[in-house]
Amino acid sequence: MSQQSVANSPNRQFPFARMRRMRRDPFSRRLMRETRLTTDDLIYPVFIVEGEGERQEIPSMPDIYRLSIDELVEEAKELVELGIPAIALFPSPNPDTKSLDGQEAWNPEGLVQRAVRALKAAQPELGLITDVALDPYTTHGQDGIIDDDGYVLNDETVAALVQQALSHAEAGADVVAPSDMMDGRIAAIREALEEERHIHTRILAYSAKYASSYYGPFRDAVGSSGSLGKADKNTYQMDVANSDEALHEVGIDLDEGADMIMVKPGMPYLDIVRRVKDEFGAPTMVYQVSGEYAMHMAAVKNGWLDENAVAMESLLCIKRAGADAILTYFAKKVARLLQQST
Repeated sequence: MSQQSVANSPNRQFPFARMRRMRRDPFSRRLMRETRLTTDDLIYPVFIVEGEGERQEIPSMPDIYRLSIDELVEEAKELVELGIPAIALFPSPNPDTKSLDGQEAWNPEGLVQRAVRALKAAQPELGLITDVALDPYTTHGQDGIIDDDGYVLNDETVAALVQQALSHAEAGADVVAPSDMMDGRIAAIREALEEERHIHTRILAYSAKYASSYYGPFRDAVGSSGSLGKADKNTYQMDVANSDEALHEVGIDLDEGADMIMVKPGMPYLDIVRRVKDEFGAPTMVYQVSGEYAMHMAAVKNGWLDENAVAMESLLCIKRAGADAILTYFAKKVARLLQQST
């Protein structure tokens, strides 16, 4: 019997069907709950900086900090104790390391590479995801190498991204995550990883990454907003109006060797998450981005929303849409809430 015919059958008519009956008590609400959020669903994005003892506030992201490597190692200990399976590293390098081609990105003694080695030595069970993109390292703030007109060159950028990804794998990263949206970069990175026998290094492809207005606080955090200025990333990130295009992007990245795919941002793009999961059934990650977090926290600080409630609800909604895991700045808070509820 189809879902529609079940809904319209005589025994599904009021008063024989009272939908509120199952909502009356906690036990029956729990029994019919369709979607559950656990710490296994959480990935914590972390910003890192040079120095020692650095814990720098990010004004546009309350309660989130840029951490030096020693502070990061301490943070990682807490994350493991909370049961969070993985973190995603995002560097805010010193401005004097930036260049037109972003070559600091593949420096074996660079900030990310040293952070990975330190984390693997201290907390080997914690999954490490590294961002593969050039924007923190370029003087112009774009995710790739540009020509004289400021256009991001695809193939030249892919060659640089391969070097960056290899340097991360060699440092010990479990997952490399190309977030640049260049064509063909997944195949190039996969081939290079295979050639260098990094056969266990996973690729998380930012496959449906939109040219969103929700990234502002993140760009503040990694120091690329000033470099980017009034420029945009519309020639490589996806048009926010498009949905079918996301399926093409995801399909191509999976064919090229991605192990997981990403939809970014999160809540404004839940329709994309659902379509991608239904179409491919592949491990699907969603990034609840900095702008989403900042909006929630701004309302919280004004007393308009309850922080714990909206953090849990927003992540549960992303999970319900089809996400297998969520990159979220609420990860620590939600992990604590989940611990308290068990």
